Amino acid sequence: MRLNQFDPRSIRVRRGGGGGGGTNIGGAGGLGCGGIVVVLIGALVFGVEPGQMVSMVEGVQQTTGSQQAPVDGNESAAEICDDNAYANESCNALASLDETWQPLFQQANMQFQQPELVFYQGGTDSGCGGASAAMGPFYCPADQGIYIDTSFYDQMARQMGAGGDFARYYVIAHEYGHHIQYLTGIAEQVRSAQQSDARSANQLQVRMELQADCYAGVWAARNRNLIDAGDLEEGMTAANAIGDDTLMRNSGQSVNQESFTHGSSAQRMEWLRKGLQSGDEDQCDTFADLRR
Repeated sequence: MRLNQFDPRSIRVRRGGGGGGGTNIGGAGGLGCGGIVVVLIGALVFGVEPGQMVSMVEGVQQTTGSQQAPVDGNESAAEICDDNAYANESCNALASLDETWQPLFQQANMQFQQPELVFYQGGTDSGCGGASAAMGPFYCPADQGIYIDTSFYDQMARQMGAGGDFARYYVIAHEYGHHIQYLTGIAEQVRSAQQSDARSANQLQVRMELQADCYAGVWAARNRNLIDAGDLEEGMTAANAIGDDTLMRNSGQSVNQESFTHGSSAQRMEWLRKGLQSGDEDQCDTFADLRR
């Protein structure tokens, strides 16, 4: 995917360090008028609260102790993003995601806030607590940060067979999808539902993750002119590789649907494909059948 080079003045990025508190500036209404239509489903939506992390692979994670990399508060966005090729790619993706989603919020007269992309090595502190690279990329709603140790991309290629630039962009776009859910208020609604009925927590979490996959597809579809041959296949390979059933089989576990947190490989591919084919965020209603 041939993304444009990021403008360091237009993105929020920093080196991993202490996370700060954040405020929810999203509304609980819908993004209409040609923008996102946020489906308000009351007690049947999923979300996260400060103190929880939403990860690309394993869902909400337990916090762990961390070994922080040194932080240079004087580093510019350009210096951080040019640290390595993966960091540069990630910053290009962040800029493209900002440029894609912000107008949709403006069309709906809803306030938009860019997330912050946080690079770290080995471990870091976030607004949601300590984190380690073993967790994979994650989104922290408390500080609206997308956290990533870029060594994950090598692991994804070697251990999961999911290489290629589009597979890596899919990772960032998925986490960005959680930021959209946070801003629109979906996250808080579902968290409330999970607290009310713990038995539905995993089911709701799966639907949340599949919606983030769909949002990732919508972003790619809205930038279809930049997609290269083979990109979509890379995305589908990545979605297949990180399905709960595939991860369970590969780790020698029996497949247990009740313990799914992100959805099966088939589901993840289905919702990524739906976003890619439609380019319409309104089609990302993973909760529709719960209202019937």
